[in-house]
Amino acid sequence: MTQQLPKYISEVAEGYKISLAKPLDIDGAKVSEIVMREPTVQDLLAAEMQAKGMGSAMQEVTMFANLCDISPEQVKTMTARNYGRVQEAFKLFTD
Repeated sequence: MTQQLPKYISEVAEGYKISLAKPLDIDGAKVSEIVMREPTVQDLLAAEMQAKGMGSAMQEVTMFANLCDISPEQVKTMTARNYGRVQEAFKLFTD
């Protein structure tokens, strides 16, 4: 059975494209869409190691940054709505 995706998430060859509610400033450019690739076990382990001692929230930020090919600092500047969309896209890989 095919899962119904929210209107702001679409499946692409690389993973999921996420349309942001508010553009994200990435290196001076306003970006309104990002793509999240499917995580590997190595991604999960790397995020855990990179955020060691910083808590589970920072581990999640680190992993999302890696999967979306942006920096953790750029993830931290996301609005709560955009971050929720990224979290929702990630959950699609774990169903």
